[in-house]
Amino acid sequence: MSSSEPRTADRVARADRLAPVEVAEVLALARTAGDADGADPLDEHVLLRLRDPEAAAVHLVARATDNTLTGYAHVDTTDPANGIGVELVVHPAYRRRGTGRALARGVLVAASGPLRAWAHGDHPSAAALAVDLGFARARVLWQLRRPLTAALAEPALPEGVELRAFRPGEDDEAWLAVNNAAFAQHPEQGRWTLADLRVRLAEPWFDPAGFLLAVESATGRLLGFHWTKVHERPGSAPIGEVYVLGVDPGAHRGGLGRVLTAAGLAYLRDRRGLDRVMLYVDESNTPAVALYERLGFARWSAHVNYQLG
Repeated sequence: MSSSEPRTADRVARADRLAPVEVAEVLALARTAGDADGADPLDEHVLLRLRDPEAAAVHLVARATDNTLTGYAHVDTTDPANGIGVELVVHPAYRRRGTGRALARGVLVAASGPLRAWAHGDHPSAAALAVDLGFARARVLWQLRRPLTAALAEPALPEGVELRAFRPGEDDEAWLAVNNAAFAQHPEQGRWTLADLRVRLAEPWFDPAGFLLAVESATGRLLGFHWTKVHERPGSAPIGEVYVLGVDPGAHRGGLGRVLTAAGLAYLRDRRGLDRVMLYVDESNTPAVALYERLGFARWSAHVNYQLG
């Protein structure tokens, strides 16, 4: 979510589907805003839905009089019981002219039910707009980073546990069961389906060698995992990510989470040649924050979820 002071608002149109050329425009707008703000305005879930022509959503598109795309809002109505998801971005060159406010008002018209809006980067303008529209600050997601050039802990697996790479098509259902159990209380990660998993396995960035599974040596039972990701962007040095890290609730023994973290970091450094890594963690998840801080991570930025209704 980003904001602007009213001047001359651009025209806002609503659509249930975007043409491929419009999707390309939105993606280019998001990259431009991300480069200017230091935080990508649309999260992975929205980007995947944008590229899926069958994904149901409400799209609000703002254009200047010369038809230049100046802003975009994505309204995800697929799970209204848990809140309608909203993400909004305004082109940096077209801010402070009422575009953000016009898009936000369009969202209020398009959606009926509780709203959840992410402000990536926690910009003051987004906070001001949220307050003006009656949204309450409800959740904070931190991005933590650390250099991979600093010393890493050596992963020492508990007795009877071994690491191996994820096998697409064979491990899908077992992984999904452990993931959803490990994140049962998480508002997004704990509700993944096989379709959610498989669309990510088909992404260009997916590398099974960087999807590490901890399994019981005697039975092959999945105990935990560390799924890494590498972000590559033209003009920027690549950065690794602790994409998803989880341990089966019945396997919290021997510091398996810490070992899996260390193993993934070593993979990103030694196998992918990276010198920095990031991750996302809820501010309220104090045990995880403490673990990552002990492993050398420090706060980089914040992403705020605002709710209405």
